[in-house]
Amino acid sequence: MTKAVSILGSTGSIGKQTLEVCTELGIKVAALTAHSNVELMEQQVRQYHPQLAVLYQLEAALELARRLSDVDVKVVYGLSGVIEAAELPESDTVVTAVVGMIGLQPTLAAVRLGKRVALANKETMVCAGELVMDAAHQYGAEIIPVDSEHSAIFQCLQGCRNRSEVKRMILTCSGGPFFGLSREEMSQKTCADALCHPNWSMGAKITVDCASLMNKGLEYIEAMRLFDVPPEQISVVIHRQSIIHSMVEYRDGAVLAQMGTPDMRLPVRYALTYPNRAISALPPLDLLSCPPLTFQAPDLEAFPCLQMAMMCAKTGGTSCTVLNAANEAAVGRFLREEISFGQIPDLVERALQTVPVISTPALEDILEAEQRARECAER
Repeated sequence: MTKAVSILGSTGSIGKQTLEVCTELGIKVAALTAHSNVELMEQQVRQYHPQLAVLYQLEAALELARRLSDVDVKVVYGLSGVIEAAELPESDTVVTAVVGMIGLQPTLAAVRLGKRVALANKETMVCAGELVMDAAHQYGAEIIPVDSEHSAIFQCLQGCRNRSEVKRMILTCSGGPFFGLSREEMSQKTCADALCHPNWSMGAKITVDCASLMNKGLEYIEAMRLFDVPPEQISVVIHRQSIIHSMVEYRDGAVLAQMGTPDMRLPVRYALTYPNRAISALPPLDLLSCPPLTFQAPDLEAFPCLQMAMMCAKTGGTSCTVLNAANEAAVGRFLREEISFGQIPDLVERALQTVPVISTPALEDILEAEQRARECAER
């Protein structure tokens, strides 16, 4: 059971829900970090009384420090500040809920101190999962997934005494707001269209990734790294209702599924209380009012981002880093209305064709591949 937590990305969707769970469970909040939301960070500091508050942007951090001059809290900025929050001795758990590659080095810092990492930053595992898992084994750190799909698989594996008994891991996917459309029909969809997810309330970047199914592609790679299975043992099925969060099929034909209402506070709570389960005030899943549960194969022609991610999972090395970084840049351009929705996979594909792949990268290789891919997609 977590006693004190550092929340990286506290002003985002997962961060805010984590704070709600901490309030319910009486968990101390030791550190909060965010990108630049001064207003919300000030509110959070005054409510939760952390000893450290971090804003990534210098100007925002200076404004926060001015506003909090009457509060006993240390305010710092930048990546070094986020790493300081991850390393804070008072926190035994670090919730990594930032978006993008910025989560990699703070996660590694927490792992190297043997902390529990409640991981909601899939880019860390996509780009450097092998490094992170190797470090976790070396330093005795726990990595508990917060993504609903990986949390579901993690829970379905709890009764597995021999991992060789696992035949397949099945990631479920809502299909996003553009389910059933052709690539041509999706090509001119607007930001407003892409941000209307049918089941989940999330940040803008991940919601766009759900619309392109890149989010499921990144989760495919994350599952491979997190659970140490080859890509051939991972499948994706469209499950529009988001009631079954993922499944594990065993070699005897048994399939275990984790079900629940689509609420991220459930996997957050489990990551903070594992191996125990705390009483929840959330409404339970009402099976009698559930809609019929349906399953379909994903349309890889209409959603090439998922197909490219599956290919990168097989290629390995820095190809996964290039995929992720190019997508981050392309989605950023789409949200700024510089490109159309249909150009996102085009820019990712171009980066994959342009940036050379290093099969067994060091951290420096991963960071360089990330920068080159981002530059390629920004051009």
